[in-house]
Amino acid sequence: MSTRLLRLAAALMALILAGPAAAVQFNVAEIQRHGAWQSMTLSLGKERLYRALEGDNYADAHFSVNVSQGACEAPWLELRVDLGEHQPESQVVNLVPADLRVDEQTIHSGQAEFRTERGDSGFYVRFDLPEQPLLLDEMRWGEILRLRMMRGPDDPWFMIFALDGAGEAMDRMAQACRP
Repeated sequence: MSTRLLRLAAALMALILAGPAAAVQFNVAEIQRHGAWQSMTLSLGKERLYRALEGDNYADAHFSVNVSQGACEAPWLELRVDLGEHQPESQVVNLVPADLRVDEQTIHSGQAEFRTERGDSGFYVRFDLPEQPLLLDEMRWGEILRLRMMRGPDDPWFMIFALDGAGEAMDRMAQACRP
């Protein structure tokens, strides 16, 4: 394996392990690549989380769809951005308006909760969207996911994520979650 591929694999593992689950040292297994996305299983004892993740567009951020054992039909969407330093406490920093859109499809408006996790270098954004099932379906077939979060009245934050492989990654995640 080339040095570049080894570095890429190490960076991707660091992103995966840097999620909220990493603060309690979840084990990451069954990683599979799907275009720009990956699917994986995170475990701690008997507890299992399943994740579909896009981490190619930004060196310090990734977007994921997650489900947990026993709640396979209740996925949550999360964005993680590395702050570069461990946070002293877990706290909700802000609740802001957010819009997510796949290609030129529906604009999904909702809320984004900004939070930090004690001992973790990440800044997390968890999305609450009234029509999340429709967004997830659009993500399966789209090319680009666009995010807009309003940090203040005139302070939007924009990000984009590739959707190549999102459908396959989410299908594998859902399949792994079902017993």
